[in-house]
Amino acid sequence: MKTRVFFIMAALFAAITTNAKTLVVYYSFTNNVHTIVSDLSTQIDADVIRIEPAEKGIDYAANGYAEGSALISAIRNNPNDAASYPAIDPVEVNMADYDMVIVAAPLWWSQMAAPLQTFLFQHGKEMAGKHIALIVSSASSGISSVVGDAKRLIPEGNFLEPNLWIRSSQVSNRHSMIEQWLKDINYTNITSSISAVGRDGEEEALATYNIGGQRIKTDLSNTGISIKQYKKAGKTYSKKHLRR
Repeated sequence: MKTRVFFIMAALFAAITTNAKTLVVYYSFTNNVHTIVSDLSTQIDADVIRIEPAEKGIDYAANGYAEGSALISAIRNNPNDAASYPAIDPVEVNMADYDMVIVAAPLWWSQMAAPLQTFLFQHGKEMAGKHIALIVSSASSGISSVVGDAKRLIPEGNFLEPNLWIRSSQVSNRHSMIEQWLKDINYTNITSSISAVGRDGEEEALATYNIGGQRIKTDLSNTGISIKQYKKAGKTYSKKHLRR
């Protein structure tokens, strides 16, 4: 029985290391989005990628955002042509590693900022079937076109609602806004890993973990395994093998 308990726990904890991972990808010109993502990173466990334009030193806000507007117009005029999107620094990412992608975007001329559109044009199809959550920063304009850009570039994503819209004047309140938004999209439950292992017609252990590897619930009914045995096996395995 001890061997079987350990096997069940090994499989349960292995599931934590392979499931329910979150990626945050963002672009920030004025650093509002960077500030928001930095706060988000204190509230969830996620990998973070910041997108950077390949051409450095461009002032996209100069002359009434003339540079930024020109980039957006090029994409709008021919959204299916890779040449329409501005070059960005190379990004190494394996989308297969993630179950959820949070896209954090500034608004440019009512659209998603062009460099972030480039990343999604390159990788959006790899996000098919994944949970997609959207954070948008803007001065005042509505975010519907940014949401439209995201859905165009990630055509088979499972978009969560509501989106989080943080205006420039609200960045100082970001922590509480992010905290409430995570509750609104049911983040903890969505990113939980549920594993049923040890089933041979007689025994089954069901455990639910959140993305940080914390056990939310355990059901040992009909397993013949005591809570004491479960905790002992889990402690032994997690010390040696659990990757945080």
